[in-house]
This record gives sequence, C-alpha cells and structure tokens, in this order.
Amino acid sequence: MDGSVTSTRLRAHHRAAAPANADAAAVKAQAVPRPDLYGPVHKGLRTFMCETLVAVGRMDADDPAEVAGVLAQVRGLLVLCRVHLEVENRHVHPAMEARSPGSASETAGDHVEHERAFASLESDTQALERVAPERRAAAALHLYRQLAVFTGENFLHMRTEEIDNAALLWQTHTDDELVALQHAIMTDISPADTAVLLRWMVPSLAPIERARLLGGLRQSMPATVFEGMLASLKPHLAGRDWAKLSLALAA
Repeated sequence: MDGSVTSTRLRAHHRAAAPANADAAAVKAQAVPRPDLYGPVHKGLRTFMCETLVAVGRMDADDPAEVAGVLAQVRGLLVLCRVHLEVENRHVHPAMEARSPGSASETAGDHVEHERAFASLESDTQALERVAPERRAAAALHLYRQLAVFTGENFLHMRTEEIDNAALLWQTHTDDELVALQHAIMTDISPADTAVLLRWMVPSLAPIERARLLGGLRQSMPATVFEGMLASLKPHLAGRDWAKLSLALAA
C-alpha cells in the first residue's frame, strides 16, 4: 500500500475524529453499561494484532521452526479477523440498516478493503514460505510492514465502530434487542473460533469487564463446560487478574 495514501487517511481521520467527550461519555456509560457489540471483542483483536506484529518484527527469518510458528500465528489472526468481519456483515450491518438506512455504508466499505487485505497478507505469508534463503529477510520485512499498515487501518476502523456505530445501535435498539443480536452473533461462530476469540479477548479486558463477560457465559452453559473453559483461559491470565476474577465469580 502507498505510504502517502495511508498517511493522508490518518491525518484526515485525526481531523475528523470524535471529540474527547465522546470517549468520556463511553467511560461514564460503563457505570450502567448497555450491551456493547464492539468494545470487548475489539480489545481482544487489538491484542492479537499487536502481539502478532511484534512477533513478525522480531522473527529470525533464518530459523525455519520460528518462521513456521510465527506464520501460523499470522494465519490464525487472519482467520479470526475474517470471522469477525463476516458476523458483522451478517448480523450487525443489517440491524443498523433496518433502523437507519445507509448507516452501515462506511464500515461496510471498509470491510471490502479488509477482505482484499486478508488476501494480500496471505499472499505475503506464502511468499515468505517459498522465497529463496538469500531473500528471506527482505520478505519478512515486507510482511511486517504490510501487517503494520493492516493493524493501523483496523485500529481506525474499530474506533469508528465503537463510537459511531455503537451510538447508532444504542439509539435504535433496546437492550433486549442488542442482547438478542449478541446471542445471534455468538451462535454463528464455531466453538473452535469462539475458543480462540476468548483466548485473546478475556485477558485483554479490564477486571470488571472480564467478570461481567464470564458471569454471563456461566449462566448460558453447563457448569462442567464453563469450568473447562475457565481452565483453558487461566494460563493466559496474570496471577493478579486470575485472583480478581475468582473473587468476582464467587461473589
């Protein structure tokens, strides 16, 4: 992607960004939270993107095992991003358009660009796997830079969704309708993809958000299934975070 094009878009977004009071209002709303289709999952995606970008940047391109592991992480990120995009296309955008025609057009257009980016990054990943040894470092650097652009563009996109799209959904839908929409989204994601999503999302949440999410999940599944899920998440939580979560779930 042309760096000048990206810089222009970043400057334009900065000028058009929502005022600081939009973020302040979102923080205040946490006291009596409404169903949030974007915030928690986006925290997980941001963490996955950042950790993957760092992994690619520090990767030893001459270590085949390390390259294989990092590229598997890149592909895992692309799979989860695609799943997230598709459920938004199938569920969130139609809900927005039904109550406010045209309201999803900007983010829907972004999604088309993201699909092209998925294909491009997969192509870059395959190129790194197949390139001659003497060109491997250059191919790794190219992948790193393209992934950085992808990450930056997605951060801007997610902020628009969290502020503009979320506000529209809160204005046009009741809490019961939003909860039903959340349920439809979660049931549309396979168990395997849900496990990956939770692995990145749960450690990325603030303690109150983590307790709220897992408290809700506990009510929606058998106890043995919930305990198994908790056990799979524990290795990804810091000791202090695990202790706070345990206290919250025991309350």
